[in-house]
Amino acid sequence: MELQNINMPLLGDDFPQMSVATTHGPMNLPGDYKGKWFILFSHPADFTPVCTTEFVGFQKRIHEFNNLGVEVIGMSIDQVFSHIKWVEWIKEKLGVEITFPIIAANDSIANKLGMLHPGKGTNTVRAVFIVDPNGKVRLT
Repeated sequence: MELQNINMPLLGDDFPQMSVATTHGPMNLPGDYKGKWFILFSHPADFTPVCTTEFVGFQKRIHEFNNLGVEVIGMSIDQVFSHIKWVEWIKEKLGVEITFPIIAANDSIANKLGMLHPGKGTNTVRAVFIVDPNGKVRLT
């Protein structure tokens, strides 16, 4: 297996350009958020206890983020249909409606963000990126 050179964007770097599939339809990052701050956070898998708690926690504070002019985006390697079923489950079982988009990541997206360890397959990782209105990474 050929190892790829994978670089996580560093503070001050441009967030990598990418087209993604989400629960809210196709999106382009960072372009669709030009002029806005956004938080992109990843989780290992849908329907897991810790990830569900994280999503509910972000949603319960969504108005605080929005009042600060910050958009929230979730992400994992699960497919869009899995994300949609999980969001439905959270609403039905926990009474919380997830209103932010969730990206269905693939190896290409994960590689652009430096989230796959070379030679370790597609193990998912938890990561957070805070991106400024100009598309620059300000925190990882």
